Amino acid sequence: FKPIDYPKPDGVISFDRLTNVAFSFTNHEESQPCHLKLKDPTVPIRVNLPDYAEPAQRYCPAGVYEVVEDEAGPRFQINFQNCVHCKTCDIKDPSQNINWTTPQGGDGPNYPNM
Repeated sequence: FKPIDYPKPDGVISFDRLTNVAFSFTNHEESQPCHLKLKDPTVPIRVNLPDYAEPAQRYCPAGVYEVVEDEAGPRFQINFQNCVHCKTCDIKDPSQNINWTTPQGGDGPNYPNM
């Protein structure tokens, strides 16, 4: 397929991912354990990256999942602090490898205008 070239966010009508995460007023205690767990930590790089170009980095609306390239090769990184608790990862992961659990203490998004 041909990748879609989307226009850059203009900061008026459209915004980048991290700005949208900021609008959710998400709050997670920095010392809490990650509430997004992988059943098999090797699957994102071993299976999903070659077969699907690791879709978690695209379907997550908050940019929680990244494939980071370093000297040892690609590695899968979970930035759970950005999670807006939409559970998209729990549904859309092609390998059904991500286990979404409730974070401790009721932390998460605080949508003030809802």
